[in-house]
Amino acid sequence: MHSIGIVGGSGYTGAELLRILHTHPGVEVTLITSRADAGKPVGDAFPALRGRTNLKFTEPDVDALAGCDIVFFATPHNVAMNMVPELLARDCRVIDLSADFRLRDPVEWSQWYGEPHACPELLGEAVYGLPEVNGARVRDARLIACAGCYPTAVQLGFLPLLENDLVDKQALIASAASGVSGAGRAASVDRLYGEISDSFKAYSVSGHRHLPEIEQGLAQAAGAPVALTFIPHLLPIIRGIHATLIARLNDSETALAELQAIYEQRYANCPFVTVLPAGEHPQTRIVRGTNHLEIALHQPQGRDTVVVLVAEDNLVKGASGQAVQLMNLALGLDETTGLQQLSLLP
Repeated sequence: MHSIGIVGGSGYTGAELLRILHTHPGVEVTLITSRADAGKPVGDAFPALRGRTNLKFTEPDVDALAGCDIVFFATPHNVAMNMVPELLARDCRVIDLSADFRLRDPVEWSQWYGEPHACPELLGEAVYGLPEVNGARVRDARLIACAGCYPTAVQLGFLPLLENDLVDKQALIASAASGVSGAGRAASVDRLYGEISDSFKAYSVSGHRHLPEIEQGLAQAAGAPVALTFIPHLLPIIRGIHATLIARLNDSETALAELQAIYEQRYANCPFVTVLPAGEHPQTRIVRGTNHLEIALHQPQGRDTVVVLVAEDNLVKGASGQAVQLMNLALGLDETTGLQQLSLLP
């Protein structure tokens, strides 16, 4: 049984990690931290776990965390990068759900996050945690940077097109909408029920922090720089991401059936990516609470534009479920272990 530590266990991604790992057959959460809830029983913070765990939240402590086989960071940016170097030095493996190690360029990271990176020497070592791309590299990694929620949906939606040089790399568009849980659990006026209910809005159109992460991954797939227009929106729902991806085909004669076959082949061995029959429409409710991501292809009016629709649960495949999938690979387990939950319907 592998011992697991969670730093930042009182937020939404920390709660999802607890929910998934509690029934995982190969691991045990032995330590969970929260500065705000230190000393408080986990069951008091998450009533669903009352009587199921004796864990209490503790203050983050490197000495205690170093005793774990794997430590998850479910924290805002700039927390992990200040603790990871010492944990790695003590042979502890780390899976970071924040953005601290996703970008390879420390200058670019500083531009988007407004401060110098605390350990830029580790950015080159960190394995980007998108299992459908880097699954083999994850197995030997000691530092894994779990892909973000929007980046997971957008990259997996565009990858087959770019890997096969099928579309204009300089004219990619992603219009994506997320449930309010994507903004975290901290109290904020603009996330009050009265502010978001019965409304729909775009935000950060001039530049969202996930943009460089997405372009970095897409450029790797394309083997050349890409240009993406990324427009995030806030949905009046709790969880879920729906992304509408648009690209212009290099060859206007490319048929939808050909694109469908390429996607089905690309994801044939990816247990958590489902390519729906051409023309279908993924829905966030169908993947709610699961680690599954659904993709569907459209070619409006049979012209030279391809539209890729993607749906995922931002807290599971977009965060904690994906992190567990990465953990499974890192520990040599079947990547689906502990992640076979069905969607929550209705």
